[in-house]
Amino acid sequence: MPSSHNVQGGKAFGLLKEQQRQKLEEINKEYMEDQKYRDEEDLPEKLESLKNRYAEFDLNDQGDIDLMGLKRMMEKLGVPKTHLELKKMIVEVTGGSSNTINYRDFVKMMLGKRSAVLKLILVFEDKANGSTCKPEGPPPKRDIASLP
Repeated sequence: MPSSHNVQGGKAFGLLKEQQRQKLEEINKEYMEDQKYRDEEDLPEKLESLKNRYAEFDLNDQGDIDLMGLKRMMEKLGVPKTHLELKKMIVEVTGGSSNTINYRDFVKMMLGKRSAVLKLILVFEDKANGSTCKPEGPPPKRDIASLP
């Protein structure tokens, strides 16, 4: 951040988040131009969705999802994992090169053909959210004769 900007609190946080979004957007542009992903259906929409999901779980605002961010993600998806399982998931996604998941690794995992456990969980969650099996509104009125 330039020294001429003397910002505190919310403004500094807003600037940080905007810088991170720009970095993620630049990486998305790289994927849009990559020949490997040209035939991917709805690539711009998928990348935008991945960017938003990634930013949501980047708890330390460093541009990486760490162990606690992954733990929070799994808990929010309703699939809590132990620390050992989370570490295995990170190793599977990063290939053992890091203790955190960066955005490139995240996008490669989600768009790639390899099926990581994390990818399977996230895809399942998308499908579950897409189809609402619960009826909307209040339940219908019933009388005593219709009860089992």
